[in-house]
Amino acid sequence: MKRTRRNHAPGFKAKVALAAIKGDKTLAELAEQFDVHPNQISEWKQQLQESAADVFGGTP
Repeated sequence: MKRTRRNHAPGFKAKVALAAIKGDKTLAELAEQFDVHPNQISEWKQQLQESAADVFGGTP
């Protein structure tokens, strides 16, 4: 049976990515806690880090 694709809210993605950046837990622990794949957490973490400068007016 085909599994439907899950769409996560931006706030949820930010929460998970920030938890990954904080580094208190491993990706595997976070994946289990938030019920997402560890690779997905890595992707959200990378996206957050790349776009963080935009919050403060972009890169010089």
